[in-house]
Order: sequence, then C-alpha cells, then structure tokens
Amino acid sequence: MARDYYFLSDLHLGGDGELQQCDYAEEFIGFLRELAAKGTDSELIVGGDTFGFWELTTVEGVTKFDEIVAHHQTIFDQLKATGETVRITVMVGNHDYDLACDPAFHERLLAYNLHLDTAISLQRQMLGRTIWIEHGQQADPFNASPDYGNLYALPVGYYITETIVAGASRHSAFGRGNWLKDIRSVATEQVPDWGMSNYFYREMGWVVRGVIALFLLMLTLTGLALAAELLSRAGLINVNYILHNPVIRSLGFVGNIFIAIVFVNMLILFFMLVMAIPGAIVLRDLRKTLTRFKLGIGSIQSVDGLGNDTYLARARTVFKENPDTAIYLFGHTHDAFLEQEDGRVIINMGTWLKILDRVPVRFGYLPAVYYPSFRLNYFHVAEDGGEIAIRYVETPKTPVRELGLLQRVVTLGRKPPEKRPIPARTVLPGADPVGGSQTARP
Repeated sequence: MARDYYFLSDLHLGGDGELQQCDYAEEFIGFLRELAAKGTDSELIVGGDTFGFWELTTVEGVTKFDEIVAHHQTIFDQLKATGETVRITVMVGNHDYDLACDPAFHERLLAYNLHLDTAISLQRQMLGRTIWIEHGQQADPFNASPDYGNLYALPVGYYITETIVAGASRHSAFGRGNWLKDIRSVATEQVPDWGMSNYFYREMGWVVRGVIALFLLMLTLTGLALAAELLSRAGLINVNYILHNPVIRSLGFVGNIFIAIVFVNMLILFFMLVMAIPGAIVLRDLRKTLTRFKLGIGSIQSVDGLGNDTYLARARTVFKENPDTAIYLFGHTHDAFLEQEDGRVIINMGTWLKILDRVPVRFGYLPAVYYPSFRLNYFHVAEDGGEIAIRYVETPKTPVRELGLLQRVVTLGRKPPEKRPIPARTVLPGADPVGGSQTARP
C-alpha cells in the first residue's frame, strides 16, 4: 500500500476534431516527471474523465483509446515512464464511461502502466481513517448510467455531449479563431450566452457589429430620448431636451450627426418594444410547453452537474454511513475547492481544462466577454508526524492572448470572478481510539 497519494481529475484528453488539442501537455508532463522522481511509495489517482470518449464519435470501442494515444503520444510515454515507479490508478467518469463496459480497456491502459479501476468509488486507508474517492457522476441523474457497466445504458448527458460538444469541435476550425473547441470549458447553462458572445465579437461582419455596438452602447440614452419624445408628442413637455439642448446645438454639424444617430436608434427601439409584447406572450407559452416536456431551462442547467450542494450532501452521506472517513474527494463539476466540516474535509479535484469565466461589459448592453484561465492543480495526501496532511499545489499557466481589442475595451477594469481560495496545507488527525473530537486545522 502506498504511503502517500496524489489526486487530480478531469483531464478530458481527446475528442473529435479540434478537441484533440491539449493546452496543458507541457505542464502535465512536467508534473509526471516530478512525481517519478519522488520514489516508489506513492500512488497517483486520476478521479475520472481522463478521456473524452463521449466526444470522440469517429471510432468505436478500444480504438477510441488508441486514437487518443496517437494524438498525445508524448503524454502517454511519460505516463508509462512515471508508472514504472509510481502506481497510477485511473477511475471511470461519465465522459469515459466506456472504460467500465469493455474489459479490453484494462490491457490497453496497462500497456502504459495505467491501472484501471472500474469501481464507482475507491477507498484508501491512512492512519486508521479512510480517504473516499468518487468521480461524482453517480450523484448526477443527467450523467449517471442507469445500469452501470452496460455500454448501452447511457444518460441524457451522453446524447447532449455527442451532439453539441463533438459537433461543435468538428466545425471549430472553420471559424474566425478556433473558439468552438473550448465548449467544454464553459458551464453548460452559459453555452448559449457564450456562443452569442463569440458570434458577436468574432464571427459577425465588422459593419454589422459596428452598427449594433453603437446601438447597444447608446441604448440607455436612446431610451431616455424616446421617452422624452413621447412625452413631447403627448404635450406633457415642451421639447425633447435630450436631443434639443444648448450642448447639442453648440456642436454644430457633429451635433446634427449625433441627433440623427439617436433618432434612428429611437425608431429601432420603438419597433423592438412593439414586437416585444407578442414576443413575450409566445415566449411564455413556449416555456410552459418545454416545462411539460421536462425540457425547462432549469433542466438544461443540470446537464453537467447539479451544483455543489448536491455533492456536499453526497459527502455528508458518506461520512454518516462510514464514520471513519476523513476525506471525500470528487471531480465532475470542474470547480476546485476544499471545505472542512466537523473534522473532515470535502475536496473537489477541479480540472486541467481551460476555464472560461463570464465577465459583464462595463459599457452599454453588449454581450458579456468570456475570459480564459487555468487552474492546473493536484492534492497530495500524506502522513506527517501522526497526522494526515493535505497539500494543495497549483502549476501556474497563462492563457494565450485570445481576446480582441473590443472585448478588452468593453470590459476595461473588470476581472473574472476570483477562484475559490484553497489553503496550501490542511491537517487532519489520525484515528482517535478513545472517540474524542477530531478537528481539521490549516
């Protein structure tokens, strides 16, 4: 049995088209080399979704693994080398669910010193306490197989991934910027908004974008001018002071151009408001219909996970049913965190994929901008002076600059939301033979 453990999750290697690109290859190989130099008493556990089999639709069966290896040979060569001295255990996630369905994968992975364990949950012991590891899909009805181990017992999430994610990746190379390949980096409920953002800032013709941008940037002023115009027409005020005031008159020709632009915007806004009434009626009826078919927006938001509360509840259930459990680790949601509860620790192992965070614009009503970042991380659990020490390590990585000038200008001074802070070191006591209280500490 290993004396210490390394945990990471959700590498998502492979997929159709541009999904075969790996942004973190250099960093991951570096991590594996460092791990190989530490000795033979360690175990690396990859907590599921190591491979993007659901997104790989051009081949079937174990050939999917061969296809991924062919595109990432340097990574697998290093996995094989590291596996000579450190045991590497690969768990099953939802995206690589095929691993649980075909015994032939065991031999394929073992050729690279990867030990496949198809159990839904794994347990490791340390100082009389249990480390409990799961991917997390079993708590998510949209991604849990109804008959685990049956290749054809596929959840709703499979069909969405196969259709939308794999489909987007096959067409990514045709865009103005290879952005569609990053669809796995966006929260499921934000995919429509992210698609609209990229269409506006990347794909839309510059003339059309310029006209729409001008309209949206001036939308508040246009609304005030339209209201003033209606009040003026109704005789409630003498003149539209938004368009006719000393400041505008002093601008001369420029002022006339400004008035013309605002007037055109007023016509567009008035037309939109008129159409919004029947549109709202139709949208309300459509929402009712989708709800009847269990296809409401709330359902779509749940395809890639049910939020952290669901997994925290799952961890508490494990703690209650298995009182010796000290650490509960899972992946799946790509949201790395560490929380302490009653002398125990709940850990989300995060992802090595690029992460895209939504940042609202500062000016007007333009589409939000999605800022890229990475959180390449792992958790190391080891004995330390009769205690269990959990060390959190991040490998820094700066994304390639991919935002255009307009995206940077409209979000000037705004930053993506801060990542959840994770302490560099957390300590848990070993088993208490007299049943005393056990408290985690930094």
